[in-house]
Amino acid sequence: MEPCLSIQEVAKRTGLSAYTLRYYERIGLIAPIARASGGQRRYASSDMDWLAFLLRLRATDMPIQQMQAFARLRSAGNGTAGERRKILEKHLAGVVARIEALQQSAGALKTKIDFYRQMEDAFPQAPQPLKGNEDDPQPL
Repeated sequence: MEPCLSIQEVAKRTGLSAYTLRYYERIGLIAPIARASGGQRRYASSDMDWLAFLLRLRATDMPIQQMQAFARLRSAGNGTAGERRKILEKHLAGVVARIEALQQSAGALKTKIDFYRQMEDAFPQAPQPLKGNEDDPQPL
């Protein structure tokens, strides 16, 4: 029998709160979790694998409604593999586009940083007076 984790253990491992884990179950992102005799949720390794995938979708900004649609298709079985692939392909295209836009923005920032470095080299700052010397005149 595989070891099962409590909601607190899962929360600690995933970084999700216990509230979020219960919410994900309530809205159908995760299937109903098995319960111990006292009613406590007991997460299996397969639940952890699915949560890890959901966290990847979340980290790539997939909207929760799209995650729900994907989860419904997953629970419908292997016959929905094509539909799930299409969802992921579309999402991946958006992720790649955002990465490319971020790379362009990073390039623009690097160019601007280089410009300011050159400006600093060309126009060095005048030395600043030491703090605590109130009698020294301040530079204009």
